[in-house]
Amino acid sequence: MTLLKSVSRMRLRAASAPLALTVAFGLSLIAIQSLQAQTFTVLHSFTGGPDGAYPYAGLLRDTSGNLYSTTAAGGSSNQGTVFEVDASGTETVLHSFSGADGVSPYAGVIMDAKGDLYGSTQYGGSGCSGTGCGTVFELTPKAGGGWTETVLFEFAFNPHGAYPFGLIRDAKGDLYGATEAGGTGSNIEGTVFKVSTAGKETVLHSFTGSPSDGAFPELAGVVMDANGDLYGDTFEGGDSQSSAGVVYRLAKSGALTVLYSFSGGADGFAPMGTPVMDKHGNLYGTTYRGGSFGYGCVWKLSQKGKETVLHSFVGGELDGSLPEAGVVLDAQGNLYGVTTEGGSGSGTACGKDGCGTVYELSKDGTLTLLHRFTGSDGEYPVGGLILDANRNLYGTAQYGGSDDYGTVWKLTP
Repeated sequence: MTLLKSVSRMRLRAASAPLALTVAFGLSLIAIQSLQAQTFTVLHSFTGGPDGAYPYAGLLRDTSGNLYSTTAAGGSSNQGTVFEVDASGTETVLHSFSGADGVSPYAGVIMDAKGDLYGSTQYGGSGCSGTGCGTVFELTPKAGGGWTETVLFEFAFNPHGAYPFGLIRDAKGDLYGATEAGGTGSNIEGTVFKVSTAGKETVLHSFTGSPSDGAFPELAGVVMDANGDLYGDTFEGGDSQSSAGVVYRLAKSGALTVLYSFSGGADGFAPMGTPVMDKHGNLYGTTYRGGSFGYGCVWKLSQKGKETVLHSFVGGELDGSLPEAGVVLDAQGNLYGVTTEGGSGSGTACGKDGCGTVYELSKDGTLTLLHRFTGSDGEYPVGGLILDANRNLYGTAQYGGSDDYGTVWKLTP
């Protein structure tokens, strides 16, 4: 099995193990409910061939109930795909990447009012030697069926950034995102960028890794408020002692402000995934490590920069561990997310660390496991969740399924 992981995340995995403790000790400090009855359905199990392999990203759902996303491998050239799964569970590959147009899309896609899709690839393109530094692409549906791909931009490390992840689109059609590395001048710790409708890229900020800045946005895009300011997080940077990551605001003027610098302890270590913002301007997200037990946490950050840890993961069979995705927020203020490990414990295809979980975190801070992956239904969910009007959750698992190349799934309350 080929593991598609970035260098910075591999560095963190090699660091000291999380604090070991019994589940009973963890339960005495945090509120965890037992697994709730849910209906879990595997909509598609990837085969590793033309249909794709290793879906890393979350999903997009259109008004007809069709789901769209990407796989990091597979397809006609084994360089990754963009796919659709319809409401009946039938998968269609919309595009197979060839290398010149991109390799290994780790992020999902977004859709405009005309039905065009936009996304990014982690590698590929001609902007860098070797594997390439990634692309931004557009897929346009043809009148007679099929899709036309247009490469809007190819990254070149310096000055444009390298290894993009995730896009958002403003009212004018301009695209915004972040890169995990590269940047202008001597700064190579990643960027926040804008790509215009004409395909012109502008580096809005180059991270320096200094205490007043972040470094290496990891699997993280940006979110935009009503004023056009951008918010995101970085995997490293911030406090000079811990370099445990930051949450930042990038104003339309170009000024970056560190809203919170993680200490690497109980408040979290190494935030991953794109934050989500509520109607009051509070931000919510996760850290991959840290928290009270070292297995990551869910956090909230107020407009004034006050952080609150909403849940510290314990690991084991009754809780998740090591979340790489952020969270999704419902209208009542409840949060939903996935963890890459934890849940099932020993006796499964995933071994003692578990195959990952789907969880709900209520407004009162109670975490409820909605699903424990077992391997046959998926393993190692990395992409974020989406929630429909009927409170159904949809997501992907990077591995597992009938052929161990990943799954697309639905969880019905």
